[in-house]
Amino acid sequence: MAIWLDDLSRSRITSGNLAHLIRERHVVGVTTNPTIFQKAISAGDGYLDQLRDLATRGVAVDEAIRMITTADVRAAADLLRPTFEASGGTDGRVSIEVDPRLAHHTAATVAEAKQLAWLVDRDNVFIKIPATLAGLPAISEV
Repeated sequence: MAIWLDDLSRSRITSGNLAHLIRERHVVGVTTNPTIFQKAISAGDGYLDQLRDLATRGVAVDEAIRMITTADVRAAADLLRPTFEASGGTDGRVSIEVDPRLAHHTAATVAEAKQLAWLVDRDNVFIKIPATLAGLPAISEV
């Protein structure tokens, strides 16, 4: 059995809570999705400085969300790296989901998956692609 955390937030990372869960509660993976990040961003002040900076720069909302979520996924992947290496890549992974609004557009899904992989830039990250009719060829291609 593998214990995955279905929750990620900046405060979980910066407070040491995720590291504690990995070390003491044997969490071996973290899954994310847009709903998880929406809850995290709206629930606390862990994102306020970054949101303020992004707003000051005039960054579009979708791009700001992508920057925030990929940074958190990258940080979580770094925390899980020792688990990934110790398990030979079986455990120690973090997932991030392609924007579900692209689920019916194969080319856009492929492009988004590649962009997420490039932005996160960690080999212990899963890029989740919706299993729609358009998503199936995207899964094969990516």
